Amino acid sequence: MIGLPVRATPRGSLFEIMDESWMAEALVEARKAAAEGEVPIGSVVVFDGRIVGRGRNARERLHDPTAHAEILALQEAARSLGRWRLTGATIYATLEPCPMCAGALVNARIDRLVYAVADPKAGAAGTLFDVPRDPRLNHQLQVESGVLADLCGALLREFFKARRK
Repeated sequence: MIGLPVRATPRGSLFEIMDESWMAEALVEARKAAAEGEVPIGSVVVFDGRIVGRGRNARERLHDPTAHAEILALQEAARSLGRWRLTGATIYATLEPCPMCAGALVNARIDRLVYAVADPKAGAAGTLFDVPRDPRLNHQLQVESGVLADLCGALLREFFKARRK
């Protein structure tokens, strides 16, 4: 059954504090995307306590339908680590990944996905689909949601409100 992910880390734990810190870095990328006229979605890949990949939406700027924040962060992480298998890494995204990005996370063998805001229109990590935890695939990820959801959600709402004016 598909449903929103349950948060596995205890409230107030060091793990939760680190998740918020890394999500704040993803939010920095989302703000850069907004400043560039892109939908404000950001992502970072963390391995061994350091950021190895950063990405922000760049579809308009690059004229590339695959230039999603998560894809660009995965590409940078793979270059940084010198390998395509990103086992041991966690990816932080300000919005729940779409089917393309969720599939890329599985293919990259990411261990863990943490996202801020659920996407009721295209979410593929527990909302519409659950690609990262599909047992039919060759790899599954741990998924957590809701980290800095208020801040990330507000940025998205403000962006689209301004666009509608």
